Amino acid sequence: MALNFDRNFEAPYGTTIKVAPNIRRLLAPNPGPFTFKGTGVYVVGEDQVAVIDPGPDDPEHLKALRAALEGETVTHILITHTHNDHSPAAKHLKEWTGAPTFGYGPHGSGAAEKGIAVEEGGDMEFVPDETVRDGDIITGLGFSFDCVHTPGHTSNHVCFGLREHKALFSGDHVMGWSTSVIAPPDGDMSDYLASLEKLLARDDSIYWPTHGGAIREPRAHVAGMIAHRHEREAQILAALRDGVQRIADIVPRVYVGIDPKLFPAAGRSVLAHLIRLEQLDAIRRESRGPELIFQPNP
Repeated sequence: MALNFDRNFEAPYGTTIKVAPNIRRLLAPNPGPFTFKGTGVYVVGEDQVAVIDPGPDDPEHLKALRAALEGETVTHILITHTHNDHSPAAKHLKEWTGAPTFGYGPHGSGAAEKGIAVEEGGDMEFVPDETVRDGDIITGLGFSFDCVHTPGHTSNHVCFGLREHKALFSGDHVMGWSTSVIAPPDGDMSDYLASLEKLLARDDSIYWPTHGGAIREPRAHVAGMIAHRHEREAQILAALRDGVQRIADIVPRVYVGIDPKLFPAAGRSVLAHLIRLEQLDAIRRESRGPELIFQPNP
């Protein structure tokens, strides 16, 4: 199915913009194929504030972030997950302000709980001062957040629900401009789909992703994401039944029209789907040299 993506997003770099009552956003100058126009750093509150996903360790961005927070007291630093465009600036923000950091754990910590080791590729330095779990509540002056553990994109991904506004800061779990890349071993497609279902049970009225603009009809968007993933899964299974067994051959068949530069990332998501199908006993894995080969089960 075709998802209704909204890529009409413009925001100046280095300038804090008020996007809703009690919520401001600073856009980091790190646009790219996976970051869209850049990392959106959210500041919640007035005078005493929480900062969500401080962004990359980039001198230009750090200068803008420090200027944006001048005259205010940062009381909380919230981290949705530990990719390098989200958490590295936290160490500098903590040095400037003394504010504690909040997150699920170090990079790969959710996978480690299952006995899965992940490769380096995130912010390996980050360790939260305060570890949060699903259902925890973080409170500050004039704001309170529900912690919603949403593994899938990464195993330590957390969304933060601003109770006063029924607004969910959805990180990379749900975005309005694109789907999320699910890259094993830290990414897990079964976890991702379960996390999407978890969000459907909430009554948030708006999502603020770290990349791109607001999602103003979140339940419909999340339902579309779930349907899209199930459709992709069916496409992959159909390819296997047609004898297309290599990930490199499945990608151009099911990701029609995408830039070939994105084939490696698409291949990681295909692998995530294949692992899920294997877990569901719909397919089996065969070893044929260095490449993974999958066959459908009867």
